[in-house]
Amino acid sequence: MYLFIFVVLLKEAGMDSKKFEKVSRALSDPHRLRILEKFRKKCDDTLYCSEIHDFLDLAQPSVSHHLKQLVEAELLIPEKEGRNLKYNLNQEVLNDYIAFLTAFKA
Repeated sequence: MYLFIFVVLLKEAGMDSKKFEKVSRALSDPHRLRILEKFRKKCDDTLYCSEIHDFLDLAQPSVSHHLKQLVEAELLIPEKEGRNLKYNLNQEVLNDYIAFLTAFKA
């Protein structure tokens, strides 16, 4: 019964169970949460890789790993701009995830 309710809520929120798991895993790391928090504090939804590296104070391979996890969960959308790589926050996926959690609570 509970599994059925879970699946119905996922569908209503525009997510399947694999997508929900991937986003949940991506959000379970404190460094990745800090990256998303940095997006929240910015006026726009774009950050360059160098900006993320500067405030995280981690080695470049670690930053790349965390960004890759967020991209695979579709929370960030990478975009090449010349020689630079910038990331855009995917509000749609974040909103779907929040909608699911809100619906599950109600």
